[in-house]
Amino acid sequence: MKKLITYFMLSGILLSPMITKAQDESDVSEDTVEAVAPAPAPAPTPVMVDDDIVEEEKGFHQVIKEKFIEGDPTYMTPVLICLILGLAVALERIITLNLSTTNTKKLLARVEDALDQGGIEAAKDVTKSTKGPVASIFTQGLMRYSEGIDMVEKSIIAYGSVEMGRLEKGLVWISLFISLAPMLGFMGTVIGMIGAFDSIEAAGDISPSLVAGGIKIALLTTVAGLIVAIILQLFYNYCVAKIDSLVNDMEDASISLVDLLVKHKLTK
Repeated sequence: MKKLITYFMLSGILLSPMITKAQDESDVSEDTVEAVAPAPAPAPTPVMVDDDIVEEEKGFHQVIKEKFIEGDPTYMTPVLICLILGLAVALERIITLNLSTTNTKKLLARVEDALDQGGIEAAKDVTKSTKGPVASIFTQGLMRYSEGIDMVEKSIIAYGSVEMGRLEKGLVWISLFISLAPMLGFMGTVIGMIGAFDSIEAAGDISPSLVAGGIKIALLTTVAGLIVAIILQLFYNYCVAKIDSLVNDMEDASISLVDLLVKHKLTK
């Protein structure tokens, strides 16, 4: 068996130079054929039209700018102003509302510790050093503690209404811009249609080229007004939801504060 394996190995060693030579000859012959055969003609380079190049280079801002100009800046500018002012008010409200958020559980725990250790004056110091409408309501309630629990509850309810009005300040402007933007867009629509009919009347014939300009202005201004209203409506709903959350925290915390004061008065 070993001799048979050795035989195959020797045969392979002896035949390997011949196989290599044959492969080299075949490669040379193929190279010769390729050299003789004419090279295929190069594929024609696609020619890009100027319009294609311009379309590729256009970005989102460029498209918005073109649509703004096509819609006539006279009618699109008021819609844009509504968007800018509405976003400014909405962002200011969002920042203010987020800064007004207070950890009521932590504040109540600090007030309770202050009542146990230093009494009402220590609790006032804790609420005065804390920012937010909840802490302000606590301060007003603690200031009326000497007049009785009933007066504390009335003070909390009255000052809670004041704080709620402060939280809702500015929402009326967002609501105004939400209503005003579509109306300005519809006004551009009506004016554009009037211009289209004026062109038809002046030409005495209905031609697509005559009415296309007016109809395009009408559609673009309407779309712009609706987009602005949708964007501002999202911010408005967020602000309303945030205010509702803060008001609920104020009410729950006020009830808890009254319970703490009653407990403190009974244990005093």
